[in-house]
Amino acid sequence: MSRDFEELDYRETPLGALLLRRRRMLSLGGIDVYEVKLGDAFLMSSLFHEVEEALAHLGLGELEGDRWDVVVGGLGLGYTAVAALEHYEVASLLVLDALEPVIEWHRRGMVPLGGKLTGDRRTRMLQADFFERAQSTDGFDSEQAGRKFHAVLLDIDHSPRELLHPRNAAFYEADGLRALATHLHPGGVFALWSDDPPDEEFLELLGGAFATARAHIVRFPNPLTEAESESTVYVAGKASDQN
Repeated sequence: MSRDFEELDYRETPLGALLLRRRRMLSLGGIDVYEVKLGDAFLMSSLFHEVEEALAHLGLGELEGDRWDVVVGGLGLGYTAVAALEHYEVASLLVLDALEPVIEWHRRGMVPLGGKLTGDRRTRMLQADFFERAQSTDGFDSEQAGRKFHAVLLDIDHSPRELLHPRNAAFYEADGLRALATHLHPGGVFALWSDDPPDEEFLELLGGAFATARAHIVRFPNPLTEAESESTVYVAGKASDQN
């Protein structure tokens, strides 16, 4: 196989066929681009990661104090998690991914950011369904039932309406968002990325579960077209007197 294109891993999973591949983009100076596909859907490309980093910085930028415990839902190529670790106030980072092979890629150094995550003692990776744990009373940490966090950063579905699996839909409704809020400390933050423009209906749902809710438009250059692309980061804050 040409060194300009390499299939690094292929697995059959309960969610569909999972593929990790590397392409050398000669048109962009020979950079290596890592891509993840699940079934027919492109999950992520290392060529586009600005919004994942913005998710971490905008979400954590709403917090006060220090020694934050943070959850990242969706590991992917690791951009959200690594951006979160850039904040020195982060004391612990729990990263949940439903697909064990994705976690293996990082532990085995098969993706560029794997070493940064596995080499940081604040990080723990857990194979688990984020959406199931968000709705549970035990919460996200399998080792500490009922543990609360200062921030939850979600990077799984393409948007609250464009889902990787229909069963995720309940999370984005009023009851699902209220259940998530119970796993946050007073003053905690929930943030998520969306490939769609701001959705007023979803903002209203966030406002019903959290004290504050806002949508940030993130603009970034598309290296393939030299045009500007846009995505949305929603940030919701929990009031100190919420349960």
